[in-house]
Amino acid sequence: MSVFGNRKEKLLLKAYDEFSDAIFRHAYYRTFDRHKARDIMQEAFTRTWQSLQENKKIENIRAFLYTVTNHLIIDDVRKKRPTAFSDMRNEDEENNFDPASTAHIELFMNTEAKHLLEASLQALDEHHRQIIIMRFVDDMTPQEIAHVTGERENTVSVRLHRAIRKMREITDHSLD
Repeated sequence: MSVFGNRKEKLLLKAYDEFSDAIFRHAYYRTFDRHKARDIMQEAFTRTWQSLQENKKIENIRAFLYTVTNHLIIDDVRKKRPTAFSDMRNEDEENNFDPASTAHIELFMNTEAKHLLEASLQALDEHHRQIIIMRFVDDMTPQEIAHVTGERENTVSVRLHRAIRKMREITDHSLD
């Protein structure tokens, strides 16, 4: 293996260690399917490796991974059949899977709150769901989101504000 190949491999392994859980969570909250999220996460790293092997310029590997992940999710949505929320909930309970078991998402510690939040996220259109997940699940700043999505930071902030307002409307309606 050449010196360059070794450096690329180390870069990818470091990125995997640092970002694989976050990429998985992102994919899960966009697809609500544990197995699909795992496949998307793995494919994102595979495609990143292919890009490294093809000597494509990757300035920010985290942003690159999120961009690839988002493209994979969009491709999946185009061919996805609708999934009932109750099916998703039963699958997760059977597998003892808690996608929000990370310490920085304390809201999900309550099962009822978790199901309400998941239902609210699922009720959002993809455009709003993406920005909410990137900001609050992936803990990205508007500047980082802008870099990933290719939008201006101001546009991201406006989208975020609208998505939060829409999320509140859905949640308030669900609580009635």
